[in-house]
Amino acid sequence: MDFKNYKADTCTPLKKAWQKGELELSSLVRLDYPGRPLPTKMLKGINSVGYWDAHMPQNWGLDWHRNEGIEITYLETGTMSISTENVENAQLMANHFTIMRPWQLHKLGNPNIGVGRLYWLILDVNVRNPHQAWKWPNWIVISREDLKELTKILRQNEKVIWQSDSKIRSCFNEIGKVVSSNDLEHIESELVILINSLLLSILNVFRKGNVSLDKTLMESRRTVELFLTELPFHIEKAWTLESMANQCNLGTTRFVHFCKKITNMTPVEYLNYLRLEKASKLLNEDHQLSIQEVAYDCGFTSSQYFATQFKKQYGCTPKQFNKQYSLP
Repeated sequence: MDFKNYKADTCTPLKKAWQKGELELSSLVRLDYPGRPLPTKMLKGINSVGYWDAHMPQNWGLDWHRNEGIEITYLETGTMSISTENVENAQLMANHFTIMRPWQLHKLGNPNIGVGRLYWLILDVNVRNPHQAWKWPNWIVISREDLKELTKILRQNEKVIWQSDSKIRSCFNEIGKVVSSNDLEHIESELVILINSLLLSILNVFRKGNVSLDKTLMESRRTVELFLTELPFHIEKAWTLESMANQCNLGTTRFVHFCKKITNMTPVEYLNYLRLEKASKLLNEDHQLSIQEVAYDCGFTSSQYFATQFKKQYGCTPKQFNKQYSLP
């Protein structure tokens, strides 16, 4: 295959979802990527940097595609499937990061992406053929030896998913804040510092090899995952934050932490989401049920609160929703 014939992805499904208001997107871009355009002379080499935040399941994924630069992604919350030519449907979890080489074939979603907050950086190193030497932008200022080592690892690395550390997480969090700024004239220095710090932090993770995971941390997360998997079958119970946390033998703070990492929602938000999803199905399937009956069957103790939350999620009242699906 001739890499010269490859075209960079434009993330069209993401662009459409953003335009429809189905997720939050904040990014600075060049070329045809979705987001706000970067000033022409600012930080040449950045083709896209930013994040999306999907609070609801999406009906799209980013099918097989390539990017003209190095693509670094970091998943702060949620889970997501990622595939390359060598790895199919690897599970990206909260606090994982991935790196794709220029023009490396990959896709996100199986077939759709999940809920979650995903950060990314696409940095052009002037590679149009895999055998070409990488040419980093002149504002990448980590030492020559560090950059040489980083480049070698990036070019030869086949590992898809890496565990981030606190420095990588902090870099992406701060990058997200800067990208969301309305004052584009004064963010250049901040981005230079943050991206250089990010690259150095990634190099340090590579030097450590496989970062050992805290076994108790993973066991606690798995307990919460299992609880959340069963929760849709028990939404009618009078759950409180404390009772859900107790079910997992965790304190509320730790339980909220894991729940947000897995679902990108607080426990109460996720419970409400499940209850409203069940309510929409009942309204669609059984038109004889009253609104109050649907509310109570789904675990709501107040039909007024149910109606308010339903309208917030579906854009119409339960009664309007019921009439819509009652039409012949």
